[in-house]
Amino acid sequence: MTTTSPPTRLMLVTPLVADADAMAFRLMQAQAGGDLAAVLLRLAPGDERSRIERVKRLAGPVQAANVALVVEDSALVATRGGADGVHLTGGPDAIAEARSSLKGERIIGAGGLRARHDAMDVGEAGVDYVLFGEPRPDGSMPPLPAVIERAGWWAEIFQTPCVAYAPDAGSVAALAETGAEFIALGDWAFAEGSDIRAIVGEANEAIAACALRRAAVR
Repeated sequence: MTTTSPPTRLMLVTPLVADADAMAFRLMQAQAGGDLAAVLLRLAPGDERSRIERVKRLAGPVQAANVALVVEDSALVATRGGADGVHLTGGPDAIAEARSSLKGERIIGAGGLRARHDAMDVGEAGVDYVLFGEPRPDGSMPPLPAVIERAGWWAEIFQTPCVAYAPDAGSVAALAETGAEFIALGDWAFAEGSDIRAIVGEANEAIAACALRRAAVR
């Protein structure tokens, strides 16, 4: 069923976070760049208690800006840390387990989707969004044209929101053209020496320009 997509918004995907205070400062800079819908927090390894404490440290300032905090970890860590949801890559079984424990009270997102049927499987399992195009486990990136094709296919057919991962600032406009509900800026936006406020601002400008183009042809 084809639906009209809502305006595309930005998601930030953090690098692995060990120092929550340093990340809180970077996220404050990012928020100054304009509209953000969500932050996908990736945690550096550690014991469960330390991971929960890092989530707690970041949940308050992120949510105070009306931005959702989703944690790439277990549902337990996300819940006890006060996050808005959990991001999983374990397929339908992991999603079913999370749905059972969260009871519909938090967001469940899915990534690590390598084929169309993977995305359809997690969609049927009841996720709140699917993510396409993030780095593979070995650090390599899927080709941008493939991500554009996959995001456009999903946005055209399915009601579950789609997140398209931008490998760099220059890809934001092309991904916005797919009609994906969200575009994710990855850890490259947090690189040392980068101006994350400007990166967020320029990405929002690219999305706004795309929305104007799409509106003009309707």
